[in-house]
Amino acid sequence: MEKELQDAFRKLKQRDVDTFPVEVISVQKEAGVCTVKDDELEYTKVRLSSVIDGTGKAFFLFPKIGSSVLVSPINEDLKQLYVEAYSEIESLDLKIGNVQFEIDQEGFLLKKENESLKKVMADLIAAIKAMRFTTN
Repeated sequence: MEKELQDAFRKLKQRDVDTFPVEVISVQKEAGVCTVKDDELEYTKVRLSSVIDGTGKAFFLFPKIGSSVLVSPINEDLKQLYVEAYSEIESLDLKIGNVQFEIDQEGFLLKKENESLKKVMADLIAAIKAMRFTTN
């Protein structure tokens, strides 16, 4: 009886739709989605984050076009897919409150509201250069 109960619970946990590999054919960074394809179908609006609430405050890994990713359905709904694993990353974007952090092959951007790290460093260097010291 106990074995039958364990088997029944195991069957309940099994998913009808599993994670599957696809190729990235386009990325829409502003929307936080991508379009992917397998051997038979093309899937649009695949989420790059499991939750996209429209505020833009999220963590996104942007896959390289032509790379492979693993996608999974949310609640086994093939119309609600999200990227679960990446083979290659083009860039990342993290937004927390008013802070934004981006990294790509060109470098990085760290920004809070209208102040970027580059601007703060430029202002600091300008202030240091403008300093005048007198000695006795």
